[in-house]
Amino acid sequence: MGGAFLFGVATSAYQIEGHTRADGRGLSIWDVFSARPGAVADGATGEPACDHYRRYREDIALLRWLGVGAYRFSVAWPRVLPEGRGKVNPKGLAFYERLVDALLEAGITPFLTLYHWDLPWALEAQGGWRNRETAYAFAEYARTVARALADRVPFFATLNEPWCSAFLGHLTGEHAPGMRSLEAALKAAHHLLLGHGLAVEALRAEGVKQVGIVLNFTPVEGEDEEVLDRADRYHNRFFLDPLLGLGYPESPFRSALEPPVQPGDLEIIAQPLDFLGVNYYTVARVAPGEGVYPVRYLPPEGEVTGLGWAVRPDGLHGLLKHLGTLVPWPLYVTENGAAYEEVWQGEEILEDPLRVAYLKAHLEAALRARVEGVDLQGYFVWSLLDNFEWAHGYRPRFGLFYVDYPTQKRIPKRSAFWYRSLLRQGAFPPP
Repeated sequence: MGGAFLFGVATSAYQIEGHTRADGRGLSIWDVFSARPGAVADGATGEPACDHYRRYREDIALLRWLGVGAYRFSVAWPRVLPEGRGKVNPKGLAFYERLVDALLEAGITPFLTLYHWDLPWALEAQGGWRNRETAYAFAEYARTVARALADRVPFFATLNEPWCSAFLGHLTGEHAPGMRSLEAALKAAHHLLLGHGLAVEALRAEGVKQVGIVLNFTPVEGEDEEVLDRADRYHNRFFLDPLLGLGYPESPFRSALEPPVQPGDLEIIAQPLDFLGVNYYTVARVAPGEGVYPVRYLPPEGEVTGLGWAVRPDGLHGLLKHLGTLVPWPLYVTENGAAYEEVWQGEEILEDPLRVAYLKAHLEAALRARVEGVDLQGYFVWSLLDNFEWAHGYRPRFGLFYVDYPTQKRIPKRSAFWYRSLLRQGAFPPP
């Protein structure tokens, strides 16, 4: 195990930046989707979010106060390439250069994600991720960002949670672009992975030091072995197996439809990586169901978060132990956190004991896996700030800092003080 363990926090562009039409930024699929009546709770959109586009220096001051070693953020593709490809928007790219320079000045390692769901609308109009050409456009975008930032940013993740982009965006319709088609979902899934592989090549050609991808994992539990296997193929193996050179697993769907694989695609997808990002929030209890994906989800048992997700730190420990035997690359927990509905009433510190307990238990579970031999190199709390939580709008709050959206004031929560104290003590288990 090489290098210092990275403790950080994570955000994403659309969830915090705001200013979705500023300085030449193009429309994204989330701008269009969130404007659709009923698509997002309370009619919320990416405006104002956290006004991070203007307040990034204030937010970097919060990172310094916390004492984190790394900050995971994403670049908004439509800010850099308003049409998705072709002409670069210099003002958009300059924002990320300023952000990276300010992070380095503060002694914080930038950990960059190229795609956190905000596909340029101009590409969606041409078929989006259902169109194979989008994979090539993504590689061009990756090259553009790397040319500007590879000399200063050591970590580049290609995609964040492609499972959500493919299945929540194209199968269940819960996320942008809001489609409900298995054929569309399978096309999107494959072209996301192909785009990842092509981007890996582009990033390496531009001298990026560490290239990886971020997947979300949901360990499954239940009595029926066939259902467990099917749910595992859907939630966990559909994207991991091709990255490991195993090709796609047996389809979790009762359908003759398959991903549109062309000769050479699987080799492009399965290139060696420098790390795997692991996003973990909860586990799923499953039972036999009906339909094209015959799995039923049972209510969680025990304590739950504000989103109704089971609080299961043992799930993270077991997941990391399992991945440690499968994955040949170092692991980073790139997102882990808990949402609750919170109301600020003017206090200097907002008390959030449930989040403190959640983070403490999950970080201990992750570090225990590291002590037991898993090559875990870092842990990122989701999230630095309360933010736009996709289809849930602004009600669920994941942040270490409460954001009062009308004033954009940042108020520390007790969890922020807990994390700061932990980082200051520096008493972490050795590798």
